[in-house]
Amino acid sequence: MDFARQQRDPTKHMIGIVFVVLIHALVIYALVTGLARTVVEVIKKPLSATIVDEIKAPPPPPPPPKKIIEMPKVQAPVETYVPPPDIPVPTQGAPVISSVTATPPTEAHVIAPPAVVAPPPPPKPAVRKGIVRLAGDDPVYPRQAIRAGIDKGRVVARVLIDEKGNVTEVIIVSADPPRHFDRAVTDALKEWKFKAEGEKYVGEIEVNFSLKD
Repeated sequence: MDFARQQRDPTKHMIGIVFVVLIHALVIYALVTGLARTVVEVIKKPLSATIVDEIKAPPPPPPPPKKIIEMPKVQAPVETYVPPPDIPVPTQGAPVISSVTATPPTEAHVIAPPAVVAPPPPPKPAVRKGIVRLAGDDPVYPRQAIRAGIDKGRVVARVLIDEKGNVTEVIIVSADPPRHFDRAVTDALKEWKFKAEGEKYVGEIEVNFSLKD
């Protein structure tokens, strides 16, 4: 449908004109009948306004009166008069001799002499010399020394002795001539027996060889 044709439709224009005419007719009718006057009179009536007082809260109750506590009065004690006691007058009589006990003489304190402490034994030497065997044979003159034409010799050895007096080790310190008498001295000293001292110690022994013997 064309929009320009709708705008030109006379039916719609007529409806709008009729609506406007009806509104004007109603306004004129109200003016003629006095309805407008009644409205004006209502507006002209005085308006009454009521002022409402603000509700105030009741005042707080007064505080209770403070109680004053009075301390009880202490009455001072009344001093009563006490008469002094009667003092009897001493009568003169024969003197009384009381018994005298003799105190025994005190004994003088005897200071005991200080105990004599025995000095500790001197420390044992690390290597003991001159120890005496209890059992064992002398070393045998070695045959190789005889074949070598050696007629004498000297050996210094140290023996390690245990707690029971047995020899546990033999150490050759010096030998003259060397290596000819070492084996004979070692074999003999291992069989020697010495005094048991309950502890181990080291002894030094000198053995002399002579073919003339």
